[in-house]
Amino acid sequence: MGMGSNGELKYEISQNAYIKLVLHSLRHKTAAVNGILIGRVSPKDDGVVEISDSVPLFHSNLALLPPLEISLIMIEEHYVAQGLSIVGYFHANERFDDVELCGVAKNIGDHISRYFPQAPILLLNSKKLEALSKGKERSPVMQLCVKDASKNWRVVGADGGSKLLLKEPSANVVLSDYISSEKWKDVTDVDDHLDDVTKDWLNPGLFN
Repeated sequence: MGMGSNGELKYEISQNAYIKLVLHSLRHKTAAVNGILIGRVSPKDDGVVEISDSVPLFHSNLALLPPLEISLIMIEEHYVAQGLSIVGYFHANERFDDVELCGVAKNIGDHISRYFPQAPILLLNSKKLEALSKGKERSPVMQLCVKDASKNWRVVGADGGSKLLLKEPSANVVLSDYISSEKWKDVTDVDDHLDDVTKDWLNPGLFN
């Protein structure tokens, strides 16, 4: 299968990449937060983008471009040695009930898609996240947004669950456990690192 339009692409996110982003949003519940998706186009199937890691970015001043630019360079430099690059963007809105893609998210998504045209935006769906605690949610607690033919961001419809796949089927179970043990308190983002360089944005100990 050749690399078709974004609508035909599937995005497969690893458990750790997925959980790290959700925990980051829970750590800063009353703020908008964002993150970067790391991965590559699958060597086996070029219709699949494999998201193998994620980097929690900011929880304040999301719209400021200079810190974003610095962060993207820093992130890219770290992962390039592993044959990985920036493949997308994650966003969680400030308000719990807000499931719209805001201007800031679109702008950063646009910025990333200049370098990786297939880049999606994953938008946290708080209602799904809430259902998770009741053990009812099997699909990712994120909405998949891609660029359509006219270069506008759109949410992939109700069938979009099949386009965003959890690599490990148990990811939501593990996420639930982490939420109940308040593991989100341990997440460090790039914001924290820029304030205090001893804080490691790679979160090496998070899943120990």
